[in-house]
Amino acid sequence: MVNTQITGRRDRRLTPEDLAVLRDGLHEQRLFREEQVRQLTAAPPRTDAPDPRASAALPDAPEPNASAARTEVRTELAASARMVLADVEAALRRLAEGRYGHCHLCRRPMDRAHLMIVPQARYCARCRQVREAGR
Repeated sequence: MVNTQITGRRDRRLTPEDLAVLRDGLHEQRLFREEQVRQLTAAPPRTDAPDPRASAALPDAPEPNASAARTEVRTELAASARMVLADVEAALRRLAEGRYGHCHLCRRPMDRAHLMIVPQARYCARCRQVREAGR
């Protein structure tokens, strides 16, 4: 067997075992993101209602805009979780269709190491840099 550290060559191909590990990870990520969206979109407990036991002069009383700020943060977090969830579901579809692991732009195989880190990735490193530079 060739030592990849000496030759500098890395195998970019995904093995069936790699695909199984990636599929399992994507399924876990989907469950996590679905639960995250559920929790973030559930009605938050009311924290701005006055506590009848609390004194009106307490220094830890919430600021009037704190509730609105919390709602805005929850909304942004939920939107972000939905975006990641959509990416994960798209990756699972590509896996099921046999199109997983190829860049959406250049159609070349993506680096195995990159997919192991970001299994829902759509673009290879080079195309991702090109897209980000164009923004």
